Amino acid sequence: MGRLISWVAAVLLWANPFYVMGQQDSLRRDQPDSIHNHQGTTLHEVVVSGTMRPMSRAESPVQVELYHTSFLRQQPAPSIFESLGLINGVRPAISCNVCNTGGIHINGLDGPYTLVMIDGMPVVSGLATVYGLHGIPQSLIERIEVVKGPASALYGSEAVAGLINIITKSPDKAPAFSLETFSSNWKDLNIDLGVRWKAGKKIRGLLGMNHFHYQDPKDRNGDGFTDISLQKRLSVFNSWKMQRKYNRDFTWAARYVYEDRWGGEMNWDKRFRGGDSIYGESIYTNRWEMMANYQLPVHEKIYLQASLNRHDQNSVYGQTVYIARQWIGFAQLSWHKNIGKHQGLLGLGYRYTWYDDNTPATSAMQQNQWLNMPAITALPGLFVQDDIRINKQHRLLLGLRLDRHPLHGAVSSVRANYKWTSTHEKTVLRIGAGNGFRVANVFTEDHAALTGARTLQFEETLKPERSWNVQANLQQKLNLGNDHALMLEAGLFYTYFNNRILPDYLTDPNKIIYRNIRQAAVSRGANLNITATGIRRLSLNAGITLLDVSVSKNGNRERVPLTEQYSATWMMSYHLHRLNLHIDYNGNLTGPMILPLLGPLDDRPGRSPAWSNQSIQLRYGFGIGFECFGGIKNLLNSLPPANSIARAHDPFDKLVQFDGNGQVVATPENPRALTFDPTYAYAPNQGIRGFIGLRYTKK
Repeated sequence: MGRLISWVAAVLLWANPFYVMGQQDSLRRDQPDSIHNHQGTTLHEVVVSGTMRPMSRAESPVQVELYHTSFLRQQPAPSIFESLGLINGVRPAISCNVCNTGGIHINGLDGPYTLVMIDGMPVVSGLATVYGLHGIPQSLIERIEVVKGPASALYGSEAVAGLINIITKSPDKAPAFSLETFSSNWKDLNIDLGVRWKAGKKIRGLLGMNHFHYQDPKDRNGDGFTDISLQKRLSVFNSWKMQRKYNRDFTWAARYVYEDRWGGEMNWDKRFRGGDSIYGESIYTNRWEMMANYQLPVHEKIYLQASLNRHDQNSVYGQTVYIARQWIGFAQLSWHKNIGKHQGLLGLGYRYTWYDDNTPATSAMQQNQWLNMPAITALPGLFVQDDIRINKQHRLLLGLRLDRHPLHGAVSSVRANYKWTSTHEKTVLRIGAGNGFRVANVFTEDHAALTGARTLQFEETLKPERSWNVQANLQQKLNLGNDHALMLEAGLFYTYFNNRILPDYLTDPNKIIYRNIRQAAVSRGANLNITATGIRRLSLNAGITLLDVSVSKNGNRERVPLTEQYSATWMMSYHLHRLNLHIDYNGNLTGPMILPLLGPLDDRPGRSPAWSNQSIQLRYGFGIGFECFGGIKNLLNSLPPANSIARAHDPFDKLVQFDGNGQVVATPENPRALTFDPTYAYAPNQGIRGFIGLRYTKK
């Protein structure tokens, strides 16, 4: 009986993020005026990601950063991946100079440690980790919520560095029609379309579409390879809402994404796909998702959530072929209950993952022959949370989660967050502690494992990564009079890892070695944010983050490669009311980072320089729903060195000689003893460019 109880306890809530879907409409009903058309300016804006229930930023015991539609309009981009680069402490990191894939780093931690959700659903995971942030129609986005620090006690695996929750517009409040299109002198084209519709008196819906097209290969650095990958992408998103008695929730949604991208030698075409004569990296992605939330017709607030998604990927990296398919299904029953000062949350959930590819990850030797063995993971989980409002000034959040993994057994996560608010409600102090975990699959998370440029070596069976984090955040709002406001936010964070998995590029230039690090791995730092609004028609958001991400080796601390020492972001907008003109100036600064070299003779710099990507934009409104905009991106023409791709002239290493131990031999043709390697990447290869666009909104 005790064993049964233990198992049932382990079956509760993996997919509790779906609870958030059911809360979006209640959030919009209860707080219609709490969201303003700027980012991060008031303590009274409503957030939901920190605790899975809607509350103002001031009330939330978890620090949540909030970015609205105007954030996207101040710096138009063809994908959320690029837009997130203007959030302090968040960096879209390019991991390959050929196909331009990457991940979202939070406070110096790699992309797989960041959980990305749509309406509270963790859809951008697994196979979607590398490519999933492309193709989200920005015309449907209402706001973006960012939580920095482990959130596994709420959301399970992958939420180690933090989470990004992309919340779409409600069919009740969305514009009847919206259209945005823009292009640049690189001959790319981006189109975002949104349409509100209804069927009868009880069903309302929202349809969104994104199309991106870039098919003009350029090689301005002269290395023979495309500077950025060519892409054709189509994404369609549709959400429905059913009106029910007592305003109970019933919402469902579906999304489809198709993408065809490639990068490589300038004379590559699909005839050479998978061959060894002309190098190219070509990726076909097909993905669909369905999700639903239903509030049970009972007095208590009990929600049934479910989702299903399938991801198909057919890709080649030179001669390396990677074909993979993944199914993920969720089902969850969650209940939230208020008792006095306690706001409780409880749920029972189940996650099922089916994954198959053509790598050794899904094959096994039986009777002297290799057999295909798809990986099947059934992950039940338990979650309980208590948000205690002690009084107006003090609030305490306690959370506990237990997941049961079929290979690693029970995995627990805990969190504790304390918030203090001053009597005038303009000062907020938050202190939090908790742990996170992640079960890694390098083939779905690390593009470098698939490039074919290096051999993979697993020194052991990889164990789940564990992290412990403590952080403190101080928030101060200053009223300057005449609707002028200034917000100051300062924070400290410290994360300690057990079993961290760090790809080793340096021990052997021909290999990527994966192992759990036995020594201490630490990520620590500080950040500062300043937001000002209404000051002489000027809006300002600026921040800086200082980072120290290191690993202890033989008693010495070494910085982790491809992590910056510091970063800064800024967004400034000036409004000329008489002309109905906005002037936007945005930028970011990325500090030096250690780069992976191919050996002692590699003459490329071992450290990247500090670099900055800045843009300026003019927006003019016609007053009848039309707005035109245009400007210049990458004003300083910041670019990595032209030799970022090692031996670009010999991508299949046909002229490289190796000794008996597999090490590269220096020859007159190859005096630096290099091999082809596109992983020396720290900045995009797209230089200065002009853009122009048109936006139309019908309320």
